[in-house]
Amino acid sequence: MAYGVRIFSRKSRAELDELVESSLRGAALWDEVKDDLNKSALGLSGGQQQRLCIARSLAVQPKVLLMDEPCSALDPISTMKIEELIRDLKDRFTIVIVTHNMQQASRVSDFTAFFNADETRIGRLVEYGSTTKIFTDASNPRTCDYVAGRFG
Repeated sequence: MAYGVRIFSRKSRAELDELVESSLRGAALWDEVKDDLNKSALGLSGGQQQRLCIARSLAVQPKVLLMDEPCSALDPISTMKIEELIRDLKDRFTIVIVTHNMQQASRVSDFTAFFNADETRIGRLVEYGSTTKIFTDASNPRTCDYVAGRFG
């Protein structure tokens, strides 16, 4: 859990213990794992493992969190917990999420960027704006078609 912090700084055992707890609390995982901190993470559920990854990121106190499909292969309850966590964290961090789940993007984001491959198969920015604008009144017809589910 504290590996990234150990690489970048010298902290005492007490400081590391405090950081581990605060990071696990920040990832809404502390109450579920506090009695099993020395056990392997492989025993955690998929949703718990995902929140552990987020906790590891929080431990190094980043300015930006990058999340690539943070809820892929998770059940609806775990997805709900991750989305709730994202909403809680976005007041403290800039969060960039890559997702193909349009409903999720509309639920958790303030701004949305739509990228699509052009004829050269290179991904290009098609449109960027407030999530409300992108999902209700997009300017580009390709964006309208994608968010409406007409392709992709």
